Amino acid sequence: MELIDKLKWRYAAKAMNGEKVSQEKIDAILEAAILAPTSSGLQPFEIMVVTNQEIKEKIRVIGWNQSVITDCSHLLVFAAWDTYTAERINTMFDLTNEIRGFKNEGFENYRQMLLNSYPQKDPEVNFQHAARQAYIAFAMAIAAAAFEGVDTTPIEGFDPDALDEILGLREKGLRSCVILPVGYRDAKNDWLADLVKVRKSKSDLVTFID
Repeated sequence: MELIDKLKWRYAAKAMNGEKVSQEKIDAILEAAILAPTSSGLQPFEIMVVTNQEIKEKIRVIGWNQSVITDCSHLLVFAAWDTYTAERINTMFDLTNEIRGFKNEGFENYRQMLLNSYPQKDPEVNFQHAARQAYIAFAMAIAAAAFEGVDTTPIEGFDPDALDEILGLREKGLRSCVILPVGYRDAKNDWLADLVKVRKSKSDLVTFID
């Protein structure tokens, strides 16, 4: 129940106090994101970890002036592949074969199926699919942060095109999709800090089909 207790403790912090999160905790949060499941195991995203204060100030301007962007310890930017390419698909399959030390016929057939499908699709369709994979890692990072006693603020309210330009993401074949300030809550200045968490009941949200 420890994880559940931590998830009950967490909330989307509206104010952070600027205190630095230890590298050990940041590494644990990032490792959880890296371990997240993704479609076909392609991990079609990258995570930019921003600590440069000047860059955070620029992002705050295009992020609805949310103070947590500049007052956080680390700002995680989840950026998905702009599309799927044969090179990107092959890189992940080759890495899998290298690490496992063998090739599997079924796995190679699956590679060909993806090569015959994804690269031919519209880039926007591919980006949206990749972004959904990034969101899985995003959620894992939030849970891991809570487990570490670290606050986060999930943010979609920003200009993605402007953020892509600030971080030079398009040149890397990436597009930003969601950002996550990581730090410690400033409870005295956060109107949300002491409010009771409200969620639908299990009976309203979950249906068991026997």
